[in-house]
Amino acid sequence: MIGIWPARWLSSSTAYYYLTLAACTAAIAALWRIMYSPFGYALRAGRDSPLRAGAIGIDVRAQQWAAFVIAGLFAGAGGALYAFSKGSISPESLAVPRSVDSLVMVLLGGIQTLTGPVWGAALFTWLQDTLSRSVEYWRALIGIVILALVLAFPQGIAGFLRARFATDGDNR
Repeated sequence: MIGIWPARWLSSSTAYYYLTLAACTAAIAALWRIMYSPFGYALRAGRDSPLRAGAIGIDVRAQQWAAFVIAGLFAGAGGALYAFSKGSISPESLAVPRSVDSLVMVLLGGIQTLTGPVWGAALFTWLQDTLSRSVEYWRALIGIVILALVLAFPQGIAGFLRARFATDGDNR
């Protein structure tokens, strides 16, 4: 699809940047709210012990479907922002290497954290930009750096920071 542009008032890159920043901030805040709502606790109960969650009356399957729909909503919003930023969308955007990049971002930032993928995306993008300018075989070097980071921080950056700066009562 070609020629997908936002409205005229968003045609400047500065205005689009601030719209995207506001949308991402609102999405993270909404996900934070969902995560600490009864629905979020029910999802965690279903993840940790589906048998126990079912025994106390939680319909685990329905909760999982609802989470799938919510995840699709946020993924669609992200896809729309991406398409508007580029002005087009092609099948290359859905190729396997792009999926691997997303998984690497999540692993770098930390799983089971809300802001971890944001930190991982920032680090991955910075590494990619920095290394691709200065090193000929930057993909091999970025692979080595990512491997070292994942081995050094198995819980990701956000997980490491949470464990490092947690008080005694918060550290689990």
